[in-house]
Amino acid sequence: MASRPVVLKVEPRGKRIANLKSETSIYIQGTGSDLYQRIAAETHLSIHRLRITSKSDGKVLPNEKTFTIQSAGFKDGDTIQVKDLGPQIAWRTVFIIEYLGPMLIHPLFYFLRPYIYSNAPAKASELQTLSCIAVTLHFLKRELETIFVHRFSNATMPAFNIFKNSGHYWALSGFLIAYFTYSPNSPTAGPSNPAITYPALALYVFGELANLNTHLILRGLRSPGGTERGVPRGFGFNWVTCPNYLFEMLAWTGILLINRSWSTLFFIVVAVAQMGVWAKKKESRYRKELGGKYKKKAFGMIPFIW
Repeated sequence: MASRPVVLKVEPRGKRIANLKSETSIYIQGTGSDLYQRIAAETHLSIHRLRITSKSDGKVLPNEKTFTIQSAGFKDGDTIQVKDLGPQIAWRTVFIIEYLGPMLIHPLFYFLRPYIYSNAPAKASELQTLSCIAVTLHFLKRELETIFVHRFSNATMPAFNIFKNSGHYWALSGFLIAYFTYSPNSPTAGPSNPAITYPALALYVFGELANLNTHLILRGLRSPGGTERGVPRGFGFNWVTCPNYLFEMLAWTGILLINRSWSTLFFIVVAVAQMGVWAKKKESRYRKELGGKYKKKAFGMIPFIW
C-alpha cells in the first residue's frame, strides 16, 4: 500500500499557471507537503503562493507533513485544482512593518511639536510625555514579540494586504492618536491628576505584562516551524478564549485614561471590534481542531460580555 502511486489530474483554479502539468503522480502515503513541493517545483512558484483543493468537494489540501494523500481520500483519476495566490509576504515581516509606524510616529510628533503646532510650548506636558512613552513602549514590545516570541500558523499573506494592515496602525494608532495627543489644545496638555494617572499607569503595566505572558503560553503550544495547536491553559484562559486580546484592551484603556483623547477611544473601539471577531473565529477553530480536549468558552475576549 505504501508504495502504490496515485495519478491525479491537475487543472488551474482561476487564472492560467505556466508550466502546470495536466497530471501528476504521488504515493498514496505521500503527504500534503510532498504534493505542494512537487507542484511548486513544476511551476517554479513558491509553495506559499499555491493552494491545492479537491475539485469534487472544494476542500483545501493542507500543506502539512501529517496529512496524507490517503487520508484526503484521493484515488486514481481524481482531479485537484491549483490556485496561484499571487505574490506573498511573510507574516513576521508584515507585523514588523505594521508596528514600526506608530512606534516612530509618536516620538516624531512629540519632539517636533513646536514645528507642527503653531502655539505649542517648548516643553511637553507630563501627560504628553507619559503618553509618548506608553505608546512607544507598547509597539516596541510588539516588535520584540514578533521577532522573538510569535510562531505563525501561516507563513505568508498576500503582499498587497500589507497596505491595508499597515493603514490601520499607521493611520489610527499612529497619526490620528499622535496628532490629537500632542496638540497644545488636547486634554493631555493640561495638568496631571495623580488619582487618575497612577491607576492608569498600573492598568497599562498590568495589561502589557499579562499580554506578554499570554503570548509566551501560546508560543509553548507550537513547535518551531509547526502548525499544530495545543490546548491553551494558564492565566486568563479560564475566563475567555483570547486573554491576549483582553489584556491588550486593558493596556490601551490605561493609555486612554492618561491622554483622555477621543482619537484613542476611537482606535480602541475599532480594535476591540476586530479582536472580538478574531476571538470568535479562534473559539470555533479550537472546538473543531481540539475536540473534547478543549474546554469550551462562552466568551471570546471580555468575560460575561463578549
